[in-house]
Amino acid sequence: MTNNDPYKLLAERLDALPNGFPPTDDGTELRLLALIFTPEEAALAAQLRLTLETPAQIAARIGGDIATLRKQLKEMARRGLIAAGRTEDGLAYGLMPFAVGIYEMQVQTIDAEFARQFEAYYHKAFGQMLAVTPQIHRVVPVEQSVRTDMEVHPFESAAEIVAQAKAWGVLDCLCRKQQTLIGRPCKHPIDVCMILSDTPGAFDHSTTIRALTQEQAMATLRRAAEAGLVHSVSNNQRGLWYICNCCTCACGVLRGMVDLGLANVIARSAFVNQVDEDVCIGCGACVEKCQFGALSVDGVAHVEAMRCVGCGVCTLACPVNALSMVRRPDAEVTPPPETNHDWLVARAAARGLDLDAVL
Repeated sequence: MTNNDPYKLLAERLDALPNGFPPTDDGTELRLLALIFTPEEAALAAQLRLTLETPAQIAARIGGDIATLRKQLKEMARRGLIAAGRTEDGLAYGLMPFAVGIYEMQVQTIDAEFARQFEAYYHKAFGQMLAVTPQIHRVVPVEQSVRTDMEVHPFESAAEIVAQAKAWGVLDCLCRKQQTLIGRPCKHPIDVCMILSDTPGAFDHSTTIRALTQEQAMATLRRAAEAGLVHSVSNNQRGLWYICNCCTCACGVLRGMVDLGLANVIARSAFVNQVDEDVCIGCGACVEKCQFGALSVDGVAHVEAMRCVGCGVCTLACPVNALSMVRRPDAEVTPPPETNHDWLVARAAARGLDLDAVL
């Protein structure tokens, strides 16, 4: 690979984004990109910005025929290689991070070779992305788990996040598909990766996203929680557009705790589990549901607060309702960035990056 190799240029561009795309010593990341992009597509993507631009604006900046660029950009957006959206100047396109972004959009096309290459990349470099704060994902507690006398902000409630959206959709979970393809199938349901939009009917004609009603979206949340999955969203307060339902056995973020030995791969919620010892019967059902090793039983259940991410999944397993989520002390809570741009600024600063160079 030379310095002019389009895949190297794209990999460097992706690593210059706040999310990151760390290089490996053997070029695994380049082989991964080569399975998704043609050389021409990689060269074009490497010149895009995070800020959406029309084909005319891109052509004015990098050169090229507008009609040819428009056709190429449209096809790349259709395949989930770049972002697309409406601006005041019309349909526009921009660069997406590798994760969350390009990788997750390959749910329809992932095959065994792609799954193997991603697994190799995961163990070589993905942990470097997960170790940076602010984290990419944060936990949102299961709705039924929070005590009724606790204040819950809208961005802290999966149900409220769903209620505020205008369109809802669901995809198969790429992480569980990837693990199945490498021979490590997960027992959890696969059709629970939720997509949200503030545009009514946004997914009605999609060939990849199954449109849901609000009631169906809420039912999907409940089904995921009852299966023991952890709700997680992007680590900001406004503009939330997806809800992942995650597990430590397959999720690219959460299994960083198990496979990579990282403690803080996800931002915990503002809540922590509390046991009513007068009600608890010490049955251990909650311990079986906890994916983070935060619970133990010695006559009654005990919570290790520092290991508890505040997901509340264990509360649904308790047959006597002895568990509930209460708000952590303010000193233990780090409010998530207000917007995605605020997250980008904080993440770029943590990595020592020039954010203006990619916006």
